[in-house]
Amino acid sequence: MFRSSFLFILQLFNFVFCVKKTVPGYDVAGVVVKVGSQVKKLKVGDEVYGDVNEITLDHPKTVGSLAEYTAAEEKVLAHKPSNLSFIEAASLPLAIITAYQGLETAQFSAGKSILVLGGAGGVGSLVIQLAKHVFEASKIAATASTGKLEFLRKLGADLPIDYTKENFEEVSEKFDVVYDAVGQSDRALKAVKEGGKVVTILPPGTPPAIPFLLTSDGAVLEKLQPYLESGKVKPILDPKSPFPFSQTVEAFSYLNTSRATGEVVIYPIP
Repeated sequence: MFRSSFLFILQLFNFVFCVKKTVPGYDVAGVVVKVGSQVKKLKVGDEVYGDVNEITLDHPKTVGSLAEYTAAEEKVLAHKPSNLSFIEAASLPLAIITAYQGLETAQFSAGKSILVLGGAGGVGSLVIQLAKHVFEASKIAATASTGKLEFLRKLGADLPIDYTKENFEEVSEKFDVVYDAVGQSDRALKAVKEGGKVVTILPPGTPPAIPFLLTSDGAVLEKLQPYLESGKVKPILDPKSPFPFSQTVEAFSYLNTSRATGEVVIYPIP
């Protein structure tokens, strides 16, 4: 068990509310206050972060992260990067694991090109950074609205595409991988090279696009720690973050507008 100092909420939490007497919440950052007898790598006082639900949508925990204290299996947690605040760390786990495992699912590797649909969102902004700094992409294209194109460039996108003015599937260049973070796999299939792959995080997806849901894994967070501590990969917080705990409903409402850039964080401890 650990005290959760800062919490990050996703639109996926909407699914949690349908479960009676369930405290919602997936991502968390906090300090360990108690450990079980089988815990090996963590100890009381450690600063940790992670996604407390191992399987994203199946069997959500009765007590999630939207609370002062929560419990989690050791395997879903990792030590918090030393250079990140609890707020920054809390914004990362579900999104960065989704980004990383999705790229692995698509067998993305150095020298390949990628198109990220929804590049300014929580997952998409991390896909761009991981593709550039971890997987060493040859070229990165990404979609966003007009006002967020410069943001895409700062993240590392070589080709920002304004989806309000241009159909990405009509761009002359095709890509080795299309990472669909917005649910447009039918169009994404038209933007991929022959033999390339489309991965989508919004199933069911249009075949042969690959529907993908993460499995929470602290080992992924540990693997990415050098990139986070070096600043090559950075958490992206929406300017409205953090919301105070008293404005939890407002935070959910803001997420539902789809206008957030990066992640929305709730700071629940007075």
